[in-house]
Amino acid sequence: MPVNANLTFLGAAGQVTGSCYLIEHNKQKILLDCGMTQGADQVREWHKFRFAFKPKDIDLVILSHAHIDHSGLLPLLVAKGFKGKIICTPGTAEILPVLLKDSVGLYLKDLEWQNKKAARAGKKQQEPVMTVAHAERVSELVQPLAYHKRQVPLPGLELEFADAGHILGSAIIELWIKGNQAMRKLVFSGDLGNPATVLMHDPAEIGQADVVLLESTYGNRNHQSLDNTIEEFASALEQAYNDGGNVFIPAFALGRSQEVLYYLALLHRQGRLKQRAIFLDSPMAISITNIYNDYLHALDQADLDKIGAGRSLQQLLPMLKLTPKVEDSMAINRVTHGAIIIAGSGMCNGGRIVHHFKHNLWKNTNHIIFVGFQARGTLGRRLVDGEKRVKMFGQDIVVKAQVHTIGGFSAHAGQSELLEWAKAIGGQPQFYLVHGEPEAQLVLQECLQQLGINALIPAKGDSIKL
Repeated sequence: MPVNANLTFLGAAGQVTGSCYLIEHNKQKILLDCGMTQGADQVREWHKFRFAFKPKDIDLVILSHAHIDHSGLLPLLVAKGFKGKIICTPGTAEILPVLLKDSVGLYLKDLEWQNKKAARAGKKQQEPVMTVAHAERVSELVQPLAYHKRQVPLPGLELEFADAGHILGSAIIELWIKGNQAMRKLVFSGDLGNPATVLMHDPAEIGQADVVLLESTYGNRNHQSLDNTIEEFASALEQAYNDGGNVFIPAFALGRSQEVLYYLALLHRQGRLKQRAIFLDSPMAISITNIYNDYLHALDQADLDKIGAGRSLQQLLPMLKLTPKVEDSMAINRVTHGAIIIAGSGMCNGGRIVHHFKHNLWKNTNHIIFVGFQARGTLGRRLVDGEKRVKMFGQDIVVKAQVHTIGGFSAHAGQSELLEWAKAIGGQPQFYLVHGEPEAQLVLQECLQQLGINALIPAKGDSIKL
């Protein structure tokens, strides 16, 4: 029996980034995630973006986790009139302001640079569509909810979070939607973690559901084993050291940077790390690493024991240098060999990594190690796909640095893990595949159907009745 509720797929439908889903129930409007689409010129994207609803009409946002492709539109939502509640886990609530202030700050810097360029050409200046104050206002609207605590955020809705095992604070959203004589359970996987990776617990199993939104980032392939991944990582580091150059690791400040530090600490503990300087070149990654240190009790203790339980991630790497200031980052370019530089953004569509690339992509002694998914349209994807010349800061730059892609570090579940998680859900739910590129979704859909699980692939803008 229906419960008079609709769900509309507004983002991460047929693509990985931009997670956003609208539920309309009893004249209430609820968003599951409010994420940015990542890839192209962010100033242009922000300025042409239009919500498919009136932000002031949204009563509630339920956030699966803090990654920008799931949370990045929240400041703009506030700037356009949203005044409702935002519910997320305590870990996400801690991390969210760091990411959003950084994201808006980068946007404002890019806008300032573009306005200066426009002024020199006699063109019109652009006004910002949001400010840092809007990012700060997001935090004021947040109401944390711990894992496995049931809450009634709006009449006719019950909400509970389970651990998604993806990053600190990541959640599987369980939502019970009640009508006069019926109830439907909607489950949104968020980003399911890869059980093989470190620091996070395995994703929680869900007992029953009527409708499931399942991420499909790696729906068409499995990750190689973690042991092989670590060997591949160690080999790339050693090769870079022997070549007399530096290693550049584009890494998201949240999750991936902390995992990379863990693996470097593990190699150091094993006596296999030859580099004697490691730079964590991201103010945001430094802040989030400090939050991770505060939450060590909530992380996987078996993993921490392998590198020295009870100590901060920074203390485990004596050669680690934190470079929060711009001048510290610029000084790294004077280090010509024997260094590892971890900098954002993870898909190379902004941040300090692009400045390092400007100075280092054209040197054949340098190595770039990609340790995460690169979405279409990003500089990172173009480098992974083998482009030999890229345009940066108005300059053509030849790519001579050696590029390594190490997929086994992914914090997303691979195909096998997605299938196992889906099989464990009782109640014969209808699945909808989201947060994935079409080729990955089609393969995962076929695999689910072979298991007797019906899965549809919605397009952006599609609506369903719950």
